[in-house]
Amino acid sequence: MPQTTDLAADHSKQENGVPGLAGTDHIGFTVPDLDEAVAFFVDVIGCEPFYELGPFQSDGDWMEKHLDVHPRAVMKRLRFLRCRNGSNFEIFEYAAPDQNSRQPRNSDVGGHHLAFYVDDIDAAVAYLKTKGVRVLGEPTVRKEGPSAGQSWVYFLSPWGMQLELVSFPQGKAYERETSRRLWHPASPVS
Repeated sequence: MPQTTDLAADHSKQENGVPGLAGTDHIGFTVPDLDEAVAFFVDVIGCEPFYELGPFQSDGDWMEKHLDVHPRAVMKRLRFLRCRNGSNFEIFEYAAPDQNSRQPRNSDVGGHHLAFYVDDIDAAVAYLKTKGVRVLGEPTVRKEGPSAGQSWVYFLSPWGMQLELVSFPQGKAYERETSRRLWHPASPVS
């Protein structure tokens, strides 16, 4: 196994980056239909809905200047959700004259996915299938390298957004080489 560097000493004092950085507050993404997205994340994934805002629009250049969107874009609504011990979601529904309605793939610039940690990936996959969710293949099990011990599988939201289940209940191989840890929802403070 390749050697990894123990970064504990290197990062014990925050000398670079944004002053006062505490962590990720939320992940924002735009969906074609906010009601459909909220229903999926609440009823299928198990997130908790919080508050809703909107609509927002501007007759001037505020939308372009502050959000880098078309000046006549309308942020129809947004909704905040909490998904257990992970980052909050800020889900937007927009209408804009130059809006791209194609969902990016991972290989596209701006491609992305959201990953959900689960304790039992097989049970989670079986559950998603009972809900009619399209699961892409079978779970991949990592047996070598720093991610050894991890299983993952992609699935799609009803509008085609890429999502992932990931599980490593016995940890990952890199953990044997360093005291540093990637953030994990089961131990969010370490």
